[in-house]
Amino acid sequence: MKSKWALVLGLTFTISLMGISGCKKKDGAKILKMGHSLPEDHPVHVAMEFMSEKLKEKSGGKMSIKVYPNEQLGSEREMIEQVQTGMLDMCKTSTSPLESFIPDMAVYSVPYIFRDRDHYWKALKGSVGEDLKKSCEAKNIVALCYYDSGSRSFYTKDKPILKPEDLAGMKIRVMQSKTSMDMVEAIGASPTPIAWGELYTALQQGVVDGAENNPPSLYTSRHYEVCKHYSLDEHTMIPDIVLISKKAWDKLSDQEKGWLQEAANESREKQIELWTEFTQKSMDEVQKAGVKIYNPDKAAFRAKVKDMHASYNGTKVGEYIKRIQEME
Repeated sequence: MKSKWALVLGLTFTISLMGISGCKKKDGAKILKMGHSLPEDHPVHVAMEFMSEKLKEKSGGKMSIKVYPNEQLGSEREMIEQVQTGMLDMCKTSTSPLESFIPDMAVYSVPYIFRDRDHYWKALKGSVGEDLKKSCEAKNIVALCYYDSGSRSFYTKDKPILKPEDLAGMKIRVMQSKTSMDMVEAIGASPTPIAWGELYTALQQGVVDGAENNPPSLYTSRHYEVCKHYSLDEHTMIPDIVLISKKAWDKLSDQEKGWLQEAANESREKQIELWTEFTQKSMDEVQKAGVKIYNPDKAAFRAKVKDMHASYNGTKVGEYIKRIQEME
């Protein structure tokens, strides 16, 4: 009986995946399925809906994107795997978990490599960003564009992080990224990878003492209800990235590829605009909810990761770090 039910459940799961995979056609129009982990009020989701509208407009209604938020199609790592195998057309993910598939992407998770936002976007829109996007193709993934994801800082339940020593003995949630884990460990905490959708409960139950993320994610996740201390050490600026399965990409004509790439590029500019506005709103709202904001001296945190930077010398990631740091 157990075997019978296992078979039924397995078939149901397979059928459900078949229902979300592949470039479907409805009334003659191609519909690309796209997943991400964030809620519908997040600027990233709004930008993806904008991308779909632009794609409809450019294609004269021949193409669109169906966006599935809130990890409906799986965690970021699971969606990357689905895109890689062609089971899912598109996804938006942080570049941090992507490094498990494309190792060079680890450069974006290295702390304190960008001087400011201008330096960050100059790298992403320049040769460094383009070279890293091209590296995805060897893994059957096509990278369309980057999205802004701001600066990541520590938010905690019981006390603020004003200096690296304050992290001693604390468990901090990180993404499923070796580089993110190494960074948190270098600064002084115990890194604990937890899926984004499971983090609120993990914070409530004390599985972790805090996490690290940008203001919009702190706000839209409602983690501010549990964590009342937000310390703006701004250790990393890890971009998001929009991916499409090479299998789905290769099925598109050159004209369709052009429409999709243009729509993605325009959604990136829209997302940057939305991100800036929403970041300020998020900071205002979490403070209204009782979150205290701190601005620790970043020099002490930078000093803690010097050895981590040096560990990349002589590697491909080290070459990317050098290219970024030498940019004017």
